[in-house]
Amino acid sequence: MTPVRPVGRSGWETRMSLRVKLFTAFFAFIIVPLVLLGILAYYFVADTIEKKYSQQAEITLRALSQNIDFVFREMDKVTDSTIASSAVQDVLRSPVYSSEDVDAIKYLELNETQRNFRELLVNHPSVSYAFMYNLDNGRIVRIYSKESFDALPFEAFREQPIYEAVIARNGLPKWVGPYEHPQLTGYEPVFTQIRVVKDIGTLRNEGMLLVQIKNSAIEGVFRYFSFNEDVYDTRYYMINADGLVLYDSSGTRNGSVLDDFADETDRAGASLYRSERLAFEGVDSVVSSIRLKDEDWRLLSVTPWRSLSSEITSYLRWIAVIMAVSLVSALLFLAVFIHRIAGTIVRIVRFMRFVERGDLGLRVDETGNDELALLSRGLNSLIARVNELLGRVKQEQERKTKAEMRVLQAQIKPHFLFNTLESINALAVQNEGRKVSQMVLRLANMLRISFQDREDIPIRREIEHLKSYLDIQRYRFADRFEYDIEAPEELMELLIQKLTLQPLVENCIQHAFDGLKRQGRIRVKLAAEEDRVAITIEDDGVGMPNETLARFAYMAAEEEAAIAAADEVANPERRGLGLRSVADRMRIQYGRRYGLFVCSGVGEGTIIRCYIPKYGPGEGRT
Repeated sequence: MTPVRPVGRSGWETRMSLRVKLFTAFFAFIIVPLVLLGILAYYFVADTIEKKYSQQAEITLRALSQNIDFVFREMDKVTDSTIASSAVQDVLRSPVYSSEDVDAIKYLELNETQRNFRELLVNHPSVSYAFMYNLDNGRIVRIYSKESFDALPFEAFREQPIYEAVIARNGLPKWVGPYEHPQLTGYEPVFTQIRVVKDIGTLRNEGMLLVQIKNSAIEGVFRYFSFNEDVYDTRYYMINADGLVLYDSSGTRNGSVLDDFADETDRAGASLYRSERLAFEGVDSVVSSIRLKDEDWRLLSVTPWRSLSSEITSYLRWIAVIMAVSLVSALLFLAVFIHRIAGTIVRIVRFMRFVERGDLGLRVDETGNDELALLSRGLNSLIARVNELLGRVKQEQERKTKAEMRVLQAQIKPHFLFNTLESINALAVQNEGRKVSQMVLRLANMLRISFQDREDIPIRREIEHLKSYLDIQRYRFADRFEYDIEAPEELMELLIQKLTLQPLVENCIQHAFDGLKRQGRIRVKLAAEEDRVAITIEDDGVGMPNETLARFAYMAAEEEAAIAAADEVANPERRGLGLRSVADRMRIQYGRRYGLFVCSGVGEGTIIRCYIPKYGPGEGRT
């Protein structure tokens, strides 16, 4: 009875493969979708917040730009009235002011024209500094003095690009921001208006007026946001097309250059408003900008994203907590409820792999009363039934193999008897009593070996049987061939299938010397090669053509049967015997590793090499 061994829990990779699949499925169909949903929700909310903020920023920037524009337009109106007054015209044409500044003249000594001029411009609360260039003689008329600052000489001023830009305005004001032309306006953070002064009557360019307004006018626009900077966390910048910061609401970047915001398209008229999310000074921020009227300036608002995404951050924290709780719950579920199912299925799969390899003595542990236990019992019952059926098949196969061996051996006996008795009869008719006696003795020796029940005999006995056969054939064919047998003594006691050498030598006699006009020679040689014995049968006969040689190849059963039937019709003396019989017996008994090989050519003889396992009495066959 075959012993039954339970399947042990070994093989980490096999045991864990199903659990890995379950975990993978959980992550793929639950965790990953949750993560993707969270990411998509985050980007959707972030995009919504960015769009909403961009809309609010546009409203704020438009309001601020209108206030800034109002400050500049107010000063434009002031200077419009100033340059249109006769006081300015008189100052430019009168030689009285050739050596003294307007503000240096004693106010009580001024005439009515002079007092009107000062009241129009100098006394305006937003003006911090003002002077004029006389375009005819280059005189500088200082309207309002400024400490530690000297006006740029007219000749030097004419070399500046700003000069042509002002002339091109044809009397309209041109505003210059702080730090844009410091040699002309100084280095203080103030805005300067430059415009041409024309003669009222002839509209001829008489002079050029430069007026600087106090920075408090611009700061007043941003005062509310500066005071509430911690609440809004937004900074405002005024920059030109080169990225130069003209005004910073925090006062830290005045005069610096923002290279990332230099935009030459502003000079050609860029879009009025734009907003984008980018890194500003290394901080993720939403930057919105709007173009100011008339000048190539832009108003920027910079708001760090963290101040806008505080709600999203809180949302992400909640999502992370929920995902963590879900993951822990799922892991506990897999560990507690799936453990038994996965473990049982894995054991069954591993058990089936052992059964697939042929180990039918294993059994799965049958525990519990659920469907898994029913599956285990069903598999155990199925394998037991398969084991029983395989045992029966094995017995039937062994019986079939023995029957085939007996049939192959029985095919040889009538063949030898027929040929030998025919030769003895011929010798008896010729009154060759001595030869008849020798033939009968050798035939008796052959029959003694053939009728033995043992399938394996010592090589020594097989060689004696071969010599008896060769001597009988030499009597039959009247000494048409000679033979040599070379077998080392150490191989004589090794076992060989009986009636192995005789059919091989018979093939040489039938095919090699048929039609040969000289005496032929057969050489039989045995040699040891590692764990095998090599047997070589060589003749110097006529050889075999390819079509005859092909009949001895290892062929399918149907092809062998067809060739055997053809042989029986063409040559009844050879039916059922030959190389195929020996090859079939070897395959049945030794396996496909052993067998024989035939090499022959027309006129070059034939060589038959046979390999058998090297084992003695009592040893197992390999």
